[in-house]
Amino acid sequence: MIGGVFSIGDFARHGRVSVRMLRHYDALGLLRPARVDPATGYRSYTAGQLARLNRIVALKDLGFTLDQVATLLADDLPVERVRGMLALRRSELEAALAEGAARLAQVEARLRTIEEEGRAPDVVVKDLPAMRVVELTGVAAGFAPEAIGPVVRPLCAELGRRLPLADVTPAGRLTCYYEQRLEDEVVVHAAVPASVGPGDLNGLAVVDVAPVRAATLVHRGAIDGVLPSWQAVVRWVDGHGFASAGPQRELYLDCPEDPAGWVTELQEPIG
Repeated sequence: MIGGVFSIGDFARHGRVSVRMLRHYDALGLLRPARVDPATGYRSYTAGQLARLNRIVALKDLGFTLDQVATLLADDLPVERVRGMLALRRSELEAALAEGAARLAQVEARLRTIEEEGRAPDVVVKDLPAMRVVELTGVAAGFAPEAIGPVVRPLCAELGRRLPLADVTPAGRLTCYYEQRLEDEVVVHAAVPASVGPGDLNGLAVVDVAPVRAATLVHRGAIDGVLPSWQAVVRWVDGHGFASAGPQRELYLDCPEDPAGWVTELQEPIG
């Protein structure tokens, strides 16, 4: 450094970037050298330019593209636009975290399945009594968790919102059950038992669910990782000479804030 002026190598070292990257920023107009020697082509930078370089690096670390970085560094960019771009990036990161957490739950469920392959599943056959429920229904594109999840979650939330408005007090725990009507259409029912008369209550249907005998298995963990547990139930049913005799049910026994602590009883009606 001479008189507050850095060679490109010194500037790269102080800014913790490569010389190649500084040349790239120059080509894009993100960070021009303070001076380019007309005879040699050597680039030099000033100490004051380190602040702009640090901003470029910080924005890149947040996941912005270089085109977006250029927009954010524009002198005439309104503050509201900066706030909007940062809020959008926050939403993208939150979505990525949620997707990563869902994949992690699936990996953990698969690991549990591998560990338990040598053991028989703890399936219990139960007689489930008839019950009257109030429910809401939606349609999913299949039984896969990625098809069911986006339907059942808002459906259950809406059910919870409507119950007090209809002056309905649940007489049991939330149950979801699933009917396949077409190859790519599954009707999702979100229901709670309740002592009510027949009719329509604030858009809630009143349904009498018939008694059934069911093969049941307790699934522990996030519901997004339930597929291996359902597969274990189906294998048990087939291996013991039974056949499915009605819509599969999920009885939510415990649903703490952390999905990893959820306890759900899977119920496969058999005949």
